[in-house]
Amino acid sequence: MKRRNTPSKEAVLNLLSNTGKAMSREAIEQKLNVEIDRATIYRVLNRFHEDGMVHKIIAEDGKQYFALCMDCDDKNMSDNHFHFRCKSCDTIECLPETVHFTVPDGYSVNSINCVLSGICNDCA
Repeated sequence: MKRRNTPSKEAVLNLLSNTGKAMSREAIEQKLNVEIDRATIYRVLNRFHEDGMVHKIIAEDGKQYFALCMDCDDKNMSDNHFHFRCKSCDTIECLPETVHFTVPDGYSVNSINCVLSGICNDCA
């Protein structure tokens, strides 16, 4: 379904594009140069996710973060890759390399929601 382009959508998409890292709704609201209410921001982000434009990351604090994945090979941006959350600067980014993991015999992984946390290269 083709969706209408609105100033709100454009503002959120431009911010995510220029930032290059995952952002929470609160961070997006603070950094936008236009006034958009909380419900509209969530609606825009969730539609972007439904349309495969962004992926949603749920961090260990339960907060949702949204990111354009510039390095995703596939047009339907997969949520199935690892992310890293810096405890110092509170940013979340897609890890650029594959993270290898194993599961016990008899288990089969269909999807991944994994956020590693620690200190990023910029803060180290």
